[in-house]
Amino acid sequence: MAKLILILGDQLSPALASLRQWQSGDLVLMAEVQAEAGYVRHHQHKIVLVFSAMRHFAASLRAQGIEVKYFQYEERISSLYEAVATTLSQQPQLSEVLLTEAAEYRLAQEIAAWPALLKKPVTVLPDDRFIASTEMFRRWADGRSQFRMEYFYREMRRYTGLLMNGSEPEGGKWNYDHDNRQSCPDDLALPAPAAVPVDAITADVIRLVKHEFSHHMGDADTFSLAVTGKDARAVFLDFVSQQLPLFGRYQDAMQFDQPFLFHSVSAMYLNIGLLDVRWMCQKVELAYREGKVPLNAAEGFIRQLIGWREYVRGLYWLLMPDYKNLNFFAAERALPSYYWHGDTNMRCMQQAIDHTRQHAYSHHIQRLMITGNFALLAGLSVAEMNDWYLSVYADAFEWVQLPNTSGMALFADGGVLASKPYAASGNYIQRMSNYCQHCSYQVKQVTGEGACPFNALYWDFLARNEDKLASNARMQLAYQQWRRKPADSQQAIRDYAAELLIKLEKL
Repeated sequence: MAKLILILGDQLSPALASLRQWQSGDLVLMAEVQAEAGYVRHHQHKIVLVFSAMRHFAASLRAQGIEVKYFQYEERISSLYEAVATTLSQQPQLSEVLLTEAAEYRLAQEIAAWPALLKKPVTVLPDDRFIASTEMFRRWADGRSQFRMEYFYREMRRYTGLLMNGSEPEGGKWNYDHDNRQSCPDDLALPAPAAVPVDAITADVIRLVKHEFSHHMGDADTFSLAVTGKDARAVFLDFVSQQLPLFGRYQDAMQFDQPFLFHSVSAMYLNIGLLDVRWMCQKVELAYREGKVPLNAAEGFIRQLIGWREYVRGLYWLLMPDYKNLNFFAAERALPSYYWHGDTNMRCMQQAIDHTRQHAYSHHIQRLMITGNFALLAGLSVAEMNDWYLSVYADAFEWVQLPNTSGMALFADGGVLASKPYAASGNYIQRMSNYCQHCSYQVKQVTGEGACPFNALYWDFLARNEDKLASNARMQLAYQQWRRKPADSQQAIRDYAAELLIKLEKL
């Protein structure tokens, strides 16, 4: 019997489980729907990326002789359910719906209701593009009181054999993160990431996005990302040869007016299916084996893929839906408007937000230790921050964004993911960047006119959350430093932090 095979916008992989079931007579369905494009204010570049990649993928399937029904956004299909129901009504020979499992909880819940609504079988296949199935992660997590990524990562190394020397890790250590925390010299030559020319399909999508989503962050006219698997692979291989050799050493570094440094900018391609995680890891390992990149770079990059990425996906499906509502510090303060427009005197925030506005991208330390750290210290709304991160980055889908935001950046889960809050004063930003050289605030000053806001807010964060954090073993040194401060100094810091929080919008 003929099947309707639904392919979602983040499933643009030729080896997708549901596509492997295609037979002659089956119909593939793809749809640009209003609900998916508008449930948050997605960056214009993100919408261009997904819609253009979908259209290119549909064209590649047709070139292989596969029949594709494709709804473009202009057809005003409100939801994926409407797209499926409409197609089934027009194609009565289709006896069932087949798809690969959705990556996001909300969509999976919606799809679970379809059999009753459609009155047809709906078969959902596991997404084996990920190395660890949700069941595999659940077995690993079973019985553990804490879910630490490092231990999961070691299991993944053993499971995949990546960077292994028999039963032992290559080089004798599992993790070379200690070697990957250097700041970037100002005079270091920085290779630019490869840009991809805009073709006719992408140009049509850009016109659509400018018309329909002009109120969203970004400028569609500056779009230059890959939208096909072929181009995404070429961009990644360029990274392996040009940036990867120094990625490990400088992966935590930040530099003024340098949004990319030695990062791959490939998560957006991987998360919609244009790249395959196994292929990427094999290329990185091969570069190490051939002596083209050092071990700390290869290990650091592979850890992000088979460690961190697989880990947060497993954690997301293990703990949803309750995980989304966690708010350990009861953080509810509204986001300052500069999170959207970048007009702030805090140079580090301005840089991270401007990079985001221009490219739908900033690297992980900008997200964690600048925009996320500031939100943590200022007690910004967890719900609003989750929506912001989901909106503004081209690689953001809830399964990967939510654990990174609520767990890593905001510690809203109270330590399920991270062993401590990633709170830091201006000293960390100065150590890992040259932003402070260009800032009107003084990074060494804690209170008074011109003092770096991160400093007083950091100590105030510790003070106001002492009842929740003082017993955390990794926070002992910070609290010892706080308690050594004279009482009048403590009060002055807290008073100044209160002033900052009142005038947060004007910083």
